[in-house]
Amino acid sequence: MPSDSVFLNLNLPNAATWFYFSALLAVALFFKFSRLFSIRNLDVIMLFLSVPGMLLLSDTIGGSRRLGYIWLVAATGYYFARCMIDLVLVRRPILSPNLNLAGLAWLAGTLYVSLLAVAARHPDERPPESPSEREDRSPTIIDEGLRSMIRKSPTVVESASFELLWVERALTLTCHLAVVAGLILIGWRHFNDIHAGMAAATFYLLLPYTHLLMPGRAPGVGRWDHTWPTALMVWAILAYRRPTISGCLLGLAAGSVFFPVVTFPAWLSFYWRRGARRFGLAFALSAGLCLSGVSVLLLTESDALRGLQSAWSLAGWQPWKQPPATTYGLWQGPDWSVHWAYRLPIFIVHASFLLATFFLPSPKNLAHVVALSAAALLGLEFWYADGSGVHVLWYLPLLLLLAFRPNLTGCQPQPPRADDWLGRIGTHITRFVLRPFRAQRAASPVS
Repeated sequence: MPSDSVFLNLNLPNAATWFYFSALLAVALFFKFSRLFSIRNLDVIMLFLSVPGMLLLSDTIGGSRRLGYIWLVAATGYYFARCMIDLVLVRRPILSPNLNLAGLAWLAGTLYVSLLAVAARHPDERPPESPSEREDRSPTIIDEGLRSMIRKSPTVVESASFELLWVERALTLTCHLAVVAGLILIGWRHFNDIHAGMAAATFYLLLPYTHLLMPGRAPGVGRWDHTWPTALMVWAILAYRRPTISGCLLGLAAGSVFFPVVTFPAWLSFYWRRGARRFGLAFALSAGLCLSGVSVLLLTESDALRGLQSAWSLAGWQPWKQPPATTYGLWQGPDWSVHWAYRLPIFIVHASFLLATFFLPSPKNLAHVVALSAAALLGLEFWYADGSGVHVLWYLPLLLLLAFRPNLTGCQPQPPRADDWLGRIGTHITRFVLRPFRAQRAASPVS
């Protein structure tokens, strides 16, 4: 009898197929043929700029991989320049997608189902990784926490690894869904155009970066640590009118996966004199509680604690140290390298840029915060040694918000309220800390 699984015998497209298919479909959906020379059309095309570099990384030839990293760093430079240009783009014409809201919602749903199909692929069906494709495997705090919890189960090591794989996939799919929901709600609440929010969400699911089509290289399904902090940052943007909630979300992201902390100066300046105290306190408490909770969890596991210490001391995050031989990127490779000493001046320039985001522009609106947050994350790619330019999902939703946003000059924090309970707590803490100094000053004789 014929096989009863003939209708379920699906073959997932490879990376190149998905690249061409998604690019053609994106042009059909979002390209404005009546305004060929527009920023929107350029954004639609250039959001695919990093894909050729990732395709080159999947090649087994060393020269191709080197060219791939150069391509990715160049694409990162373009995105950084785009974020800087966005700071001066005030007038933004409304350019609706070529498909109505219901059609975009249906397409987004089907694309998310395709993500489920990618995640449901059995580990044995996944092509093996080559040693050169195992870069960017740096452990994070939550990674060690998950492994610690799984080690406590009375299963064999192979079963624990299998469970960890499915936990990571389920968490990544949930984070993708949170990003999509956040983009839709931002379009509805802050853009006053749910059509634009749905377009950004559909484009997010359509782009190849969200699908695990390049084994060991695409930061999509299976790389939860790229989508978890991004989802929290998207929801922080959604809740920008409430500094306490935004601070908690951003602090949770920074306390778990490190890199979102670079967006803190721009956010703090955004709330300056308009809720900065609430935002800063919420950020510190959230990040501190996250770090403390995971640290307590790992205290009972010596192996996990050593893994946590190694995560904090990775040379990839320390530009004054030479990357290890197992690191792959622009700064380190089996048959190429750019001398690691150049990372330090780039890091200094990036740190200076982060300091500048606190002062300029002033005052900031929501568009400035989105652009500067994306630029701060992009700046990491120039000196971070582990996988140069591959962390597209760190900032992809922010680039989509830049592409589809209207004029956001009116989106600014609300003035502080009289019943600001968190502000009162901060005031009491400040007075308590400064009381000994004031008493000493009052008791000292006046000359």
